[in-house]
Amino acid sequence: MLNFGSSILAFIVAISVLVSVHEFGHYWVARRLGFKVLRFSIGFGRGLLRWRGRAPDHIEYWLSAIPLGGYVKMLDEREAPVAANERERAFNRRPVAQRIAVLLAGPGFNFLFAIVAYWALFTTGIPGVKPIIGAVEDDSVAASAGLMAGDVIEAVGRENTATWESATLAIFDELLSDARIDLTVRERATKTVVLDVRGREAELTEPAALFSGLGIRPEPLVPAVIDMVTPGSAAEAAGLRSGDEVLAADDRPIHGWEQWVEFVRTRPNTTVDVRIARDGAEIVLPLTIGQAEDNGRTIGRIGAAPRLTLGPEAIARLEAEQRYGVLEAVPQAIEKTWAMSALTVRMIARMAVGDVSIKNVSGPITIAAYAGDSAKAGLGAFIGFLAVVSISLGILNLLPIPLLDGGQVVYQVVEWLKGSPLSERALALGQQVGVFFLIVLMTFVFYNDLSRLFGS
Repeated sequence: MLNFGSSILAFIVAISVLVSVHEFGHYWVARRLGFKVLRFSIGFGRGLLRWRGRAPDHIEYWLSAIPLGGYVKMLDEREAPVAANERERAFNRRPVAQRIAVLLAGPGFNFLFAIVAYWALFTTGIPGVKPIIGAVEDDSVAASAGLMAGDVIEAVGRENTATWESATLAIFDELLSDARIDLTVRERATKTVVLDVRGREAELTEPAALFSGLGIRPEPLVPAVIDMVTPGSAAEAAGLRSGDEVLAADDRPIHGWEQWVEFVRTRPNTTVDVRIARDGAEIVLPLTIGQAEDNGRTIGRIGAAPRLTLGPEAIARLEAEQRYGVLEAVPQAIEKTWAMSALTVRMIARMAVGDVSIKNVSGPITIAAYAGDSAKAGLGAFIGFLAVVSISLGILNLLPIPLLDGGQVVYQVVEWLKGSPLSERALALGQQVGVFFLIVLMTFVFYNDLSRLFGS
C-alpha cells in the first residue's frame, strides 16, 4: 500500500510540474504577443484556490481540484461574446503566425524544461555503470559477431558511451536507423563488431527484450555470492554456505545474483547440480529447489540472500559518472534533449509501420510506477524521469491530432491557406475525431499497462 501511495504521489507531482510548464509556455507567449488571457489553471474542475492578477486584465489564477492537467483560457469570440474594444485581443482575431507561436510554446517549454533538467544533472554529476559485458550467450547475435565477456562498449556508431544508459539509448538508435548495430569494444585491444539484426526490430524493441535478444548480459552489479542461508531451507539442505559463489547450475553459467534468482524462480520442485566456488576450490552440490506462491503463481525458492557489499576494486571497476562544468553542460544538455527527442520520434514513426513493438506505449499506470521508482532512487533519478516524460509530452502535443496543439496548428495553417476560418461544422467534426482517437489511445495504453501489471 505504501509503494502504491508513493507512486501515485510521485505521479501527481510529475504531471503537475510538467503540465504547469507546458501551460506556462502558452500563457507566457500569449501575454507577450498581446493576447488577452482570462485564466491560468493548474488542474481541472473547481478552483480550490483563486486569486486575481493586477489591472488591467485581472487574470484569474486557479489551483483546481483535479491535479492531473491544466489549461490557459483566452479571450475568444467562438466561446463567448467579446466587447468591441477588446476584439483585437481575442485569440481568433490575432494574426495566424502569432496563434501558431502560442500553440507551439507549450511543447517548446517542455523541451526547454528537459534542457534545464539535463543541465542540472550534468553539472551535479550523473552516476552510472560502465558498459561492461558480463556474459555472451552461445549461438546468439552477439556471439556470432565476436563479442566476449569482459568487453567494454566504448562507442555505438559514432556515439561515445560512458555508461550502460548511454549505450542502451545508442543501440536503440542504431537499431531503428538501419538494424545494423556498430559497436566499438575494448578488452585487451580495441575492435569493431557489427550486429546485423534486420527483420528482428519489432522483437528486439519489446519491453526488456533488447539484451536478451542480442545475447548480452551486462556485468552484474550484485555477484552471485551467498551471504545468508535460512535455517531449514532448500539451500541449507543442499549444503550451501555463506561465502559460496554460484558459478553454474546444470552446466549453465551464472553471471550475477539476478540471473541466479531468475534460474531458481523458474524451476520450482526441481533438482539441479550447482557448481560453486568455496575457499579457492570448485565443488558441485545437488540442490532441490523449493517452492513458494507469488501473486497466484508457483515459483522456485531456496532461502538464500546475496552479499550486497562490493569491495572498493569492484566498485571502481563498475562506476562511471557524467559530469561537466556549468558552461560545458549547456551544449551537452541541448544535445541530450535533441537525441532523446529524435529517438522518440523515430520510435513513433517505426511503431506506426510495425517495425517497433507497440507494447512500448505506456499509460498512466506504468508511468506512475516509473515515477515512484525514480522518486525512491533519489532526486537526480526523479529529475531524469521528468526530463524524459517532458520530452514525450512535448512530442505528443505536436502530433497533428485535433484537441492537441499540433492539431490546432493544422487548423491555423488551413485558415491561412483558405483565407478564412474553418466552419463550425468542420471544427466540430475535428473535435469528434480527436476525442475518438484519444479514447482509442487511452484504451490501448491501459491494456498495455494491465498486461505488464499482470504479466501477460
